[in-house]
Amino acid sequence: MLKLNESSKTVKLNDLKLREICPTIFQERPSSETSKHYTHIPTYKVINDMRALGWDVIDAQQVSARTKGTIGFQKHLVTFQNDDVVIDGSDGDTVFPRVLLTNSHDGKNAFKFQAGLFRLICSNGLVISDHNFSKLKIRHMGYDFSELKTTINELVSALPLTVESMNKFKQTEIDEAAKIDFAVKAIGLRFGKDNRLEIDYEQLIKPTRKEDEGDDVWSIYNIVQEKLIDGDFEYVNGTKLRKARKIKNFKQDLELNQKLFDLAGQYVDENVVIA
Repeated sequence: MLKLNESSKTVKLNDLKLREICPTIFQERPSSETSKHYTHIPTYKVINDMRALGWDVIDAQQVSARTKGTIGFQKHLVTFQNDDVVIDGSDGDTVFPRVLLTNSHDGKNAFKFQAGLFRLICSNGLVISDHNFSKLKIRHMGYDFSELKTTINELVSALPLTVESMNKFKQTEIDEAAKIDFAVKAIGLRFGKDNRLEIDYEQLIKPTRKEDEGDDVWSIYNIVQEKLIDGDFEYVNGTKLRKARKIKNFKQDLELNQKLFDLAGQYVDENVVIA
């Protein structure tokens, strides 16, 4: 069910704050590496149009520039939330849809929109599998507000698919062996399937809060996803015990999140009947 929930109110970032944390947003010209067919669209223009559609910026990041010449043109991520769009679960697990915008000014990326979910219980950000939203791109060959409006409407109209996936995750129960199997494959997604790490998988799938104490796919997916992204686990590499590092690079975060969503879908019983 999509509805307004007062607890979804978040801190909205103004332009002054955005200039501080992600100045690339305000780049007025493209990199010299772009082609003659490239039309520069400042990210802040899209942000202003998103605000007009009710979607406010709640976070922004940019990757580190590899060279001095790439400063101001590098890839960046802007996260939007609309306080009027909420998925309020009947089990009290409230989730807020978010729109993730990635862009760069070097001609290597189109504006790409992805769907994300913010889980109130654990303040956890999930990213929905890319294949549901793969066509939501605006290329740097021209831009107008109507195109953006159509793109966002398409994304919002696809939210029922997200709700259906979430409900199937919640209503499919798996046993302990399947949980361990999920955790092993999830570790492979972060460190490579041929990794030789020694990990206490029983600890990895252990809930950190009461709300995740369930035998359903949704619970194990959230438990493992949170620990892998936040680095909340230890492993032995060779003879050394190490603490996993939190993933801070948003490109790695997005990629791992999407793969984990797809992995969780492999454990879902497609015959489950959604109540």
